[in-house]
Amino acid sequence: MREAAPQMWGLALHYYTSISTPGIGRSSVATGFDEGQWFQMLKKSLWIEELVTRHSTIMDKYDPAKRVALVVDEWGAWHKAEPGTNPRFLYQQNSLLDALIAAIHLNTFNCHCDRVRMACIAQTVNVLQAMILTDGAKMILTPTYHVFEMFKEHQDATLAPVQLECGRYQFGADSLPALHASASRDGSGRVLLTLCNLDPGKAVEISCAVRGMTPSRVEGRALTGAAMDAHNTFERPDAIHPVPFDGARIDRGMLAIQLPAKSVAALFVA
Repeated sequence: MREAAPQMWGLALHYYTSISTPGIGRSSVATGFDEGQWFQMLKKSLWIEELVTRHSTIMDKYDPAKRVALVVDEWGAWHKAEPGTNPRFLYQQNSLLDALIAAIHLNTFNCHCDRVRMACIAQTVNVLQAMILTDGAKMILTPTYHVFEMFKEHQDATLAPVQLECGRYQFGADSLPALHASASRDGSGRVLLTLCNLDPGKAVEISCAVRGMTPSRVEGRALTGAAMDAHNTFERPDAIHPVPFDGARIDRGMLAIQLPAKSVAALFVA
């Protein structure tokens, strides 16, 4: 990059969230998994923060003006292909777990928007972590689609840095941060806060100060399901979708949030 930076627009980074077993290959399944897979996939997903940070640190050395973009142009969950489908076509279902994986990535890209100026999920229709699944003339929207739609107002907004202190999601001898978040402010001054609760078994209480404003109202939507692998099918195309969120309120100038287990929320604060 020291030599090529003046001729570069962007540097590509590819990273898939997957679990592999030696001699077997991809060993995660899109549905029907247990909490062990849930935990390991989220742990793998959180590594995108380290990858983006390390790449950015090296790029900062040779491009301190941040002229060259970091482009995460392939990312997403990579499970085994669905039984009965051509394994070469990489067709897989899409569940609440994939929604959390998408939200972690989009939050991370938002937090690093000074360097990450383009990011593309690997595929959009019927392949890998798709946003749309089709069967002939039938079409369904996946939980990943809904996360993209919930997070869209981060576009053309200004990053609002988030300082997050939270408990841990414990599984066996290992643990992860229970929460993941990012925020931005639009041209009208309204703040969009996107949050994930990674713990599939516990709701989380959050107390949040919104610096630079005295919030007077909050509204938003949340995405969750009864099961870790909640997903839409052609028979039940709307089994999992965002619903109005009533777990947030303004309390003495602070934002008080009761975030359900295994959920993604998008809150507008004004």
